[in-house]
Amino acid sequence: MARRTPLFAIHQAAGARMVDFGGWDMPLQFDSLIAEHHAVRRAAGVFDVSHMCVVDLEGAGVRPLLEQLLANDVGRLTVPGKALYGCLLNERGGVIDDLIVFHLAEQWFRAVVNAGTRAKDLDWIRRHAAPFGVSVRERTDLAMLAVQGPQARSSVAAQLAPQAAARALTLGAFVGAEIDGWFVSRTGYTGEDGFEIMLPAAEAGPLWHALTAAGVVACGLGARDTLRLEAGMNLYGSDMDEDTTPLESGLDWTVALTPGRAFIGREALEAQRARGVDRKLVGLLLEERGVLRAHQRVIGADGGTGEITSGTFSPTLERSIALARIPAAAHGTVQVEVRGKRLTARLVRPPFVRGGKSLIG
Repeated sequence: MARRTPLFAIHQAAGARMVDFGGWDMPLQFDSLIAEHHAVRRAAGVFDVSHMCVVDLEGAGVRPLLEQLLANDVGRLTVPGKALYGCLLNERGGVIDDLIVFHLAEQWFRAVVNAGTRAKDLDWIRRHAAPFGVSVRERTDLAMLAVQGPQARSSVAAQLAPQAAARALTLGAFVGAEIDGWFVSRTGYTGEDGFEIMLPAAEAGPLWHALTAAGVVACGLGARDTLRLEAGMNLYGSDMDEDTTPLESGLDWTVALTPGRAFIGREALEAQRARGVDRKLVGLLLEERGVLRAHQRVIGADGGTGEITSGTFSPTLERSIALARIPAAAHGTVQVEVRGKRLTARLVRPPFVRGGKSLIG
């Protein structure tokens, strides 16, 4: 039986279309996927992301543990509340998962990992945490809401007492803080401004109702996917996995090869970088009518082939877009096999959309 978030009954009562996602019953959409998408780009939408796995790591050895586990450098986290995006790697440099880590105190960090990789992530982290004397606690007592869009921060602030609201509005990008019993962070997965809020499970329903009553649009996983793809954000299991490295996944910027810094997978990444990366993750913009979907074959001008990892129709651009893993030498235009036909697509650099505006010329 699939797991359910504290908001499951609320979603059912609202008539949401529910689907299994990573072992959870989650809302795919409440009304129109495109309307939900536009609400986030133009005003504000709220997502139930309580399926995400929140993990608290505590102990004197937590920083050296994370230095070993993450390809990105937690040494950059010196101010409480600051967050870092990075990847857990295996010894081959493959991506076990991507995650966000918050520095809450010198001996207390919080990680947010994907729902579908929860079990293997917890096993991997706990196995490596034991020698460092670090406790690993899954926060099943918390729910998590994401409020995103140009009006998202003011919408959340309206639900807080004046002093708390003022503090929330001063949070910098990729920073979180404990505010009136909620952990509020200026993070998200849509390419828009906003907050992600971790709060006691019993308080999630009242906050959801208050936000939607104030005009924030309830949004499901369908809009979350089109939004993140327009923003050029990877989806674990589609755009990266244990058989692809960050260097092949457009995530070079999350790899800190600082001299003397050891982490799991570093040797494999250094070897791959030295010999040259064979594949790269690129953005595609379809130049003809059609819809790009995952697993469609991509053919370069020299005959080299690749595959779309994520594809959709972009509501903002009104064009079909995709992320694809193709030979590193490919450039210009490619052909994509769509329903037995070869259609022309142009290589572009993600993101496709930022701040609700097209970045594609």
